[in-house]
Amino acid sequence: MPFRLTFTKRIEDVPRWYPFVISLGAIVISFVISGILLKLVGGEPLVVGKYFYTAAFGNWAVFSDTLVKATPLILVGLACTVAFKMKLWNIGAEGQFYAGAFAASLVVLIPIVPPDAPRFVTITLMAVMGMIGGAIYGFIPGYLRAKFEINEIITTLMLNYVAIFWNNFWIFNKWSDAGFQMTPTFPKSAWLPRLTDYARPYKTFMETGNPAITGFLKNIGLERISGMTLHLGVVFGLVMVVVVWWILERSRWGYEIKLIGDNPHAAHYAGLNIVRNIVLVMIVSGALAGLAGMSEITGVVHRLQERISPGYGFTGIIIAWLAKLNPFAVIPVAILFGGLILAGREIQPSGLAMLLQGFILFMIISSDVLLRYKLEFTRTRTSGETV
Repeated sequence: MPFRLTFTKRIEDVPRWYPFVISLGAIVISFVISGILLKLVGGEPLVVGKYFYTAAFGNWAVFSDTLVKATPLILVGLACTVAFKMKLWNIGAEGQFYAGAFAASLVVLIPIVPPDAPRFVTITLMAVMGMIGGAIYGFIPGYLRAKFEINEIITTLMLNYVAIFWNNFWIFNKWSDAGFQMTPTFPKSAWLPRLTDYARPYKTFMETGNPAITGFLKNIGLERISGMTLHLGVVFGLVMVVVVWWILERSRWGYEIKLIGDNPHAAHYAGLNIVRNIVLVMIVSGALAGLAGMSEITGVVHRLQERISPGYGFTGIIIAWLAKLNPFAVIPVAILFGGLILAGREIQPSGLAMLLQGFILFMIISSDVLLRYKLEFTRTRTSGETV
């Protein structure tokens, strides 16, 4: 070959923008590869791509549906981000999602509060219970890892199935609604408000309100909220983005998390309690995933049922890596994958969305090489001697 490719280990820090450029390049390459494969099986990549965009981002109504899918993804992406910062490989966000959904359901299925309780009380208690359920489920592998050095990848992965089958036991037996694979519908006090809930009073105000105000509201297009499915859970996600960012970037505990993740031996000599921090990080990670489960059952399905997650917990792993463990970058990445999930139910072949997710994960992991090594091309002589 006239050129030789060599990898040289970086000794200097890369610019802050560089990881995001690498991630963007990985996404583009993933789409290109998927398009080539689609063409090889007789599809039309450009037509499918256009349809994908229309199905996920084509208008305000479908974009609202995309944001609904992105809401739990933001929370599970944050859950994985917190754990990965300490080099704890939490593969159990899916199980923690189900644990949070189960714990939140207890509020209305036992019930802990009466059906006619104020919505604020019910929703607040369900959010707290969802976080507690996920936190407990994160504590188990965290404690095993901290005290007995049991690999958290194995424990979190196995606990995913335990959580799913635990939920199924109650759904199919104790709480089954007339023998169906779901519980009875939650009372309205346990439903997160949707934008469409405000459409009727808005319409009434537009018909009877002050013409100056109604004219202004009409000009900015607020009538579009009618029929939009976006619910209050997105606020949970956005608030938690700020909280996680502050913890990781502005708090002493965030510094300890990164120090333990980067150099546990130095952290030990500095006097940090590594066992306690491992357990706490897994608890926080589980609590965020549990809040995602609560958000899904109160904002979307309004009951506990068998398949409340199309793999949100596993997708959160990809989102955290693609966002380079930056809490604010989790938001646009979650929206992208929310669109993938939404459009993937309609585009053909039906498995294209999952194929694309797999390529993105593979390219993201592979592209990390470029963060640790520099690629150098050197021209060689015909004899093989480097010039």
